[in-house]
Formats: sequence, C-alpha cells, structure tokens
Amino acid sequence: MQGLISALLKARETGQPVGDDVASQFDPTVEEAYEVQAAVARVTGPVGGFKVANKPDAPRIMAPIFSQDIKTSPAMIDVPRDEKIGIELEVGFRIEKPLPDKGAPDRRDAIARCLSVVPVIEIVRTRLPMNANPGLKLADNQINGGLVVGAPVAEWQAVSLGPVRAELAFGDEQILSGKAAVPGGNAFENFLVLEEMLGDHCGGLQPGQIVITGSLNGLPYVQAGIDVRGSIDGLGQVSLRLKAAR
Repeated sequence: MQGLISALLKARETGQPVGDDVASQFDPTVEEAYEVQAAVARVTGPVGGFKVANKPDAPRIMAPIFSQDIKTSPAMIDVPRDEKIGIELEVGFRIEKPLPDKGAPDRRDAIARCLSVVPVIEIVRTRLPMNANPGLKLADNQINGGLVVGAPVAEWQAVSLGPVRAELAFGDEQILSGKAAVPGGNAFENFLVLEEMLGDHCGGLQPGQIVITGSLNGLPYVQAGIDVRGSIDGLGQVSLRLKAAR
C-alpha cells in the first residue's frame, strides 16, 4: 500500500487528484484502508475528528478528519471553480473532556456527560477519480474534505438525535425541510459505535475533536459560488460559502 499512501499524500500536497492509472492498481481491504488512513494521518495530521457510518445494510466504517480541514461557522471556503463538492448536514459531537475508562460504572451516561452536540456540514471532496472503488474511498478518509461546525449545545439530553427536524438550503434552493432520519437511527448510538470500533486508530478519541454521525440529506453536489445554510432543531444553525479559488 506504500504506493497508494504516497499518491494520496502527493494529491493532498498538490491539489491534483490521483490519476486513473495509479488508482486502478489498488483495491484495499478494510484493514488495508485503515492502515493507509493511519499512515497519511502521521504525515498530514493532527487529527481533529472522525466520521462514522453505521447503516444497518452496510459494514460499519470510520475515518479520521484533519484539524486543518475543520472550520467554525460561518465559514468561507475556497474551492476550484469546476470541482463538484458534496454537502452533508449532520449531527455532530464535540468531545469536551476525556472519555471514561472501559468498565467505568454507568459508562454510557458518563460518556454523554463528556460531550456537547453541534450542527455540522461535512464537505465531501475526493483525492481520487470519481469512479474509485469503495476500498480506495475508505483509504482516502471516506472522501472527507472538511467540516464546518456550529455552536456547541451542552444541555442536549432532551433533544431528539434521531429522527430530527432539519433545514438545508443551497442559495434559494431548499434541499431539506422537515423530519430527517439519522443513519443508524440515533446520532448518540452512532457515537458509541465509533468509540467501540476506534481504539487507538489515528490516536483515538481526544478532547476537542468533532465526531460526525451521517448525512441527513443524502449526498448532493454543488460547485463554487454558492451559500449553504443548515439548521437542526434544538442544535442551531451552520453555514458556509463556497468561493471560487483564483
């Protein structure tokens, strides 16, 4: 996998995606993809968060998100004019203090007390050809391109984390309005799944990190020159502008 690691690092450095000729040489297993994630993180980190996919009809997977790619709402993000950018509104968690040790009493509730909840927009960008296989996408941090994070909500236990009521707009176009399902059923349950899976992968879960739990709106794509505004009932608002890079 060293060739894939080198190719992904070069793509991150130059902004130019891995070519089809290189990508077609690799079809990583899940274990190999995680090895690539960790190797890239050692060079590109620090890690500022993680994403988890916990869908009942698919394998559970996870990926790191780099601190340099996490912005506070409202954000302005420069992207190439012709690049397709995926936008996902999600329920996220910010880790406010170290999580309790395994075997701690009432650990589930103790974990909850270590977290605040945040509305998040995940920016989906790939360093790969658009037709890359699933193993390559997982190796490329499950094609994460960054996060925009809203204000934290400390008292969230009475807020529904699945399903939720949410709004998402691209400029004047309403993408989501009303009740939305959280993949896996509940955002906090998804956090617990990640915590169980992760161990010390890419440094493990640490205070200050953001964990995202799955898209409320599928995966629509947009291009530069658009304002994105999202909100989740009980959690507040999050927004960004995609600006065409010169």
